[in-house]
Amino acid sequence: MKKQTVSFRLESDKVAELDALAGLLDRDRTYLLGEAVGAYLETQQWHLEQIQAGLAEANADRVVKHSKVKATAAKWRSRK
Repeated sequence: MKKQTVSFRLESDKVAELDALAGLLDRDRTYLLGEAVGAYLETQQWHLEQIQAGLAEANADRVVKHSKVKATAAKWRSRK
């Protein structure tokens, strides 16, 4: 995949932590930043997919009614 240079500002202490971690892992700063951005994007994509799936369920009226949730919670509390 073609790579592109991206520049952004980061607090000095975070740069120091990043460099320390890179040294411990025998990787460079660019590698760690790429991994971090990839993990962030993957997490955000998953989150958005879950929201869309939940909205689709709600729009299709495939939800548990509040009264049923309350009744179930009450049963759990009474089992103590």
